[in-house]
Amino acid sequence: MILRSRTVTPDWFRQHFWLLLLTRGLVGVGEASYSTIAPTLIADLFLADQRSRMLSFFYLATPVGCGLGYIVGSKVTSVAGGNWHWALRVTPGLGFIAILLLLFIVQEPPRGAVERKTDKPLIYTSWTSDVKALLKNPSFVLSTFGFTTVAFVTGALALWAPTFLMRARRVLYSHEPCQTPICDSDDSMIFGGITCVTGLLGVGAGVEISRRYRKVNPRSDPLVCAMGLLCSSPFLFLSLVFAEDSLIATYVFIFIGETLLSLNWALVADILLYVVIPTRRSTAEALQIVVSHLLGDAGSPYLIGVISDRVRKGKPDSYLLQFHSLGYALMLCSFVGAIGGGFFLATALFIQKDRKKAELYSQGLLEVEESADDRIVVPKRGRSTKVPVSSVLI
Repeated sequence: MILRSRTVTPDWFRQHFWLLLLTRGLVGVGEASYSTIAPTLIADLFLADQRSRMLSFFYLATPVGCGLGYIVGSKVTSVAGGNWHWALRVTPGLGFIAILLLLFIVQEPPRGAVERKTDKPLIYTSWTSDVKALLKNPSFVLSTFGFTTVAFVTGALALWAPTFLMRARRVLYSHEPCQTPICDSDDSMIFGGITCVTGLLGVGAGVEISRRYRKVNPRSDPLVCAMGLLCSSPFLFLSLVFAEDSLIATYVFIFIGETLLSLNWALVADILLYVVIPTRRSTAEALQIVVSHLLGDAGSPYLIGVISDRVRKGKPDSYLLQFHSLGYALMLCSFVGAIGGGFFLATALFIQKDRKKAELYSQGLLEVEESADDRIVVPKRGRSTKVPVSSVLI
């Protein structure tokens, strides 16, 4: 959190683009650090339905914070006469408040203590063994790929949706082209408000629907995630189709699509926490974050831009062509979302088995499998050394 807050402030006065990229990258390092650890702390404090509710509160920060960023950023930029640097001055203050709360209020709980029903200590294995075990966990792998598609869609919409809405307004109402940085602030504020509200509705509804459905189907979490993605795809597609005829219809379809998309946030985290044993949860969170960003929201905005440029290539440039090319490119999000629904449907096939194994280990009824790298043999005259199990004679 300290790293994230400190690296935001240089953006106020940096005049070189590479320094802007560097500080933005360091912000990502700080965000990845606390977003990896925070869910595991929640897992060590709460169980079952209570854990799901607490995770929903935590993951509300993602869509709500994103939406507030659009609103505050566009408003501050507008007040500052189009100088976007002033919008970045809001974030460090909020970061330092969070630092104080972490230092003086939050206390780290014992790892996995709330789930343990035995006094036996947890067995920690090497990082390579943890990674190998996670890659053999089908529920973790499939849900990670499913969440990656969510990140792909949200990342693309976060960057390109306000631009698309601005172009749609220009085409629909024959507005003059944007000449200042603040002429699209209304669309950014509206999209930010939609993101906030849909985040509140979607995250809360996802947890509650899954909790109620779990009474009749123990596979409720991945099934609700699949439903959210599969149902959001057609609404996002319709928002692009109707943009040329009705901006209100576009906003309505975006609202419904983003609400359904937000069903996933807390549920994916909950799936990870109950299919992975306590000693491997931080590693699992880190791997999921790396994969979802690397294959998801890190590349989707660029890919959408490339597709849009390719559609326009070789054609006379016009505002209508810019609008249509971006709309065609954003249609990719609907298809990626449908693929993500398939990943979550596949997760439902393995979720019960993987959850049971993690629960048995947490209760001390199942020992973790150790690899050869984790076993240590102590010779009679010498220091301890790691050797393959096959070389030890019993």
